[in-house]
Amino acid sequence: MKSLTLAIAFIGATATASAFAQSTPAPTQETATPAMQVAANGTSTGSVAGSWVAPYGQATAGKTRAQVYQELVHAEKDGQLAYLNSTLYAH
Repeated sequence: MKSLTLAIAFIGATATASAFAQSTPAPTQETATPAMQVAANGTSTGSVAGSWVAPYGQATAGKTRAQVYQELVHAEKDGQLAYLNSTLYAH
């Protein structure tokens, strides 16, 4: 009885493990160090190992703190933030 339960648990674990697997991008053939890669292609939208890839398959480009702050200031000035606070986040 225990072996049957163990077998069912093992089959269930192996069947559901692939459902949460994420494909990783293939490593590139660049010989530069990571710090040099950031300086060389800081504006590139290429995928970085370990970065999140959207469901439609294109990697998202990262933003700097300054870019995020400018978006926040813009949202405050044009009323987007006030609108969200009054509708979506008002509980």
